[in-house]
Amino acid sequence: MQTSWNHATVLLNEAVDALFSHKQQDYPQASDGIYVDATFGRGGHSRLILSRLSAQGRLIAFDKDPQAVAESAAIADTRFSIRHEGFSHLGELPAQSVTGLLMDLGVSSPQIDNPERGFSFRFEGPLDMRMDTTRGQSVAQWLVTAEINTIAEVIREYGEERFAGPIAKAIVARRQERGPISTTTELAQLVADTVKTREPGQNPATRTFQAFRIFINAELEELQQALEASLKVLQPGGRLVVISFHSLEDRIVKQFIAAHSREEYDRRAPFAAPKVMELKALGRIRPSEGEVRGNPRSRSAIMRVAQRLAA
Repeated sequence: MQTSWNHATVLLNEAVDALFSHKQQDYPQASDGIYVDATFGRGGHSRLILSRLSAQGRLIAFDKDPQAVAESAAIADTRFSIRHEGFSHLGELPAQSVTGLLMDLGVSSPQIDNPERGFSFRFEGPLDMRMDTTRGQSVAQWLVTAEINTIAEVIREYGEERFAGPIAKAIVARRQERGPISTTTELAQLVADTVKTREPGQNPATRTFQAFRIFINAELEELQQALEASLKVLQPGGRLVVISFHSLEDRIVKQFIAAHSREEYDRRAPFAAPKVMELKALGRIRPSEGEVRGNPRSRSAIMRVAQRLAA
C-alpha cells in the first residue's frame, strides 16, 4: 500500500487573494480569467484557485514531479489541466493570455518526508533528489564522476557553505577509498564528520543537501527563465505571485521585480525615451505567527507580489 504523504500549503489564502485582488475597473470579471499554478505540488493552491473561478475561468498547472501529476488526477474539473513539465516552459503559453501566475518554489513535504526521494538527511534512502524521477541524473550518479572543484563550487554557490572545500575533498576521498556515496545517511554522516562547527539547531548537512538539490534540478536557472517568461504571458494588469523559501530564490525574485519596476535610461543615448516599466511591485508578505506555529516549515517563506503593466 502506498503511503499518503501530507502537505500543508504555505500562505494558501494570502497567495490566492493576491492573485484575485485586482481593482474592479481593471478586471471586472477576474474570475473568468486564465490562471497558472506553476508548481502544483499537492494541489492546495490549485484547489482554492478553482473555487474562485467562474464557469468560464481556466487553471493550468505545471509540475515536474510525476507523483504530483498523478495526485492531480483527483481533481475532476474540466476547467483544470496539468502539464508534466517544469515552469521554465511557461513561455510556451500564448502571449498575454494569463490573468494570474503563482509560483510556490522549493520542495513539498511529500518529497521531503518520503525516504525514497532522497531529499532529506533525516531518513535513510537513495541519494536521488530529482524533482522529476523520469529523467536526468540523481545526485549519487553525478557524484560518481564530479571533480573536487566542481563539487566545492556547487556547495559554495548553492548552499552558501563556508566548508565547501573540505566537504568536496572528503566526498572524493571517500569515493576513491570505498566507492561512491549512494545513500542520504552516508552523505549526512560524511558532512557531519567534516564540518566541526554549525549554527545551533542546524544539522551540519543542511547546506550541502540544499546545494545538491538546487544544482541537480537546475532550480535557480529555471526560476530565472520562468520570471522572464512571465513578462510575455501575463496580461496587462495580471498578477505575479512568488513564494520562496531561501535567500538565493528570494534574491532572484526581488531583483527581477525591482529591475522591471523602474524606468531605465540608456546613458549612451541621453535623449532617447526610457525603457518603460513592465511591473509594479505590490509588496511582500511573510507567514503569520499562527501559520508558523502550525507549520514550522513555513517560517522561512517570503511571498512577493507584482502586477504587469501595459506594454
